Amino acid sequence: MRIPRLYQNCPLAAGATIELDETAVRHGIQVLRLKPDDMVILFNGDGHDYQARLIAISKKQATARIENAIAADNESPLPTHLALGIAKGERMDYALQKAVELGINRLTPLVTERCVVQLDEKREQKRRQHWQGVIRGACEQSGRARLPQLDDVMRYTDFLELPLPGQRMILDPRSNQTLSQCTRPQQLILMIGPEGGFTQPERELAYQHNALGIRLGPRILRTETAVVAGLTAAQTLWGDLDRATF
Repeated sequence: MRIPRLYQNCPLAAGATIELDETAVRHGIQVLRLKPDDMVILFNGDGHDYQARLIAISKKQATARIENAIAADNESPLPTHLALGIAKGERMDYALQKAVELGINRLTPLVTERCVVQLDEKREQKRRQHWQGVIRGACEQSGRARLPQLDDVMRYTDFLELPLPGQRMILDPRSNQTLSQCTRPQQLILMIGPEGGFTQPERELAYQHNALGIRLGPRILRTETAVVAGLTAAQTLWGDLDRATF
């Protein structure tokens, strides 16, 4: 049986005894039905997995003793920053989940011309908290011990003005260039539009900021499909999807 992984936003160290947070208790105890003496793996984003044993459980509390720490070595060798036009509810969640599984280390949600999701300050804060939960859950599931950075929601034009390291690549169905025709970037900044994609003026503005236009095959892909296809192609070409593991 696979040992459950639980995120904890606190310092962790071998030999320490900690109280699991509310989210971990709800998932580990109420959903997974873990019992005293069961093993769990805790992580806090510092690059280590902490093997721990549950030593006390009640309806709303759980205590674990950390037995050892193991450095996790499963981050992609291709630093990848995904800049994604905000899509509707489940589509956005799916895109974020799969992007984390495929190894991104930074995400910027973008407000573009064709975004149908409108967020005021209160809704933006709630959505960001929700997206952070999606990212944590994807790290738990995929075995990642480092959480990708989640930026604040940003307007597309402001994002292009950021002095970011790396090569911007924008998905453009009119481009004749594919990822395999590009030189491997030291850092990849992959820009994907919301439902309806980027407008032509947005694409032209990206090119003015030295972005490369990339086409993913002859068909038009949904936002969430484009995220999976684009990142899979990049990780296969330049990352670690074809890396042997022993």
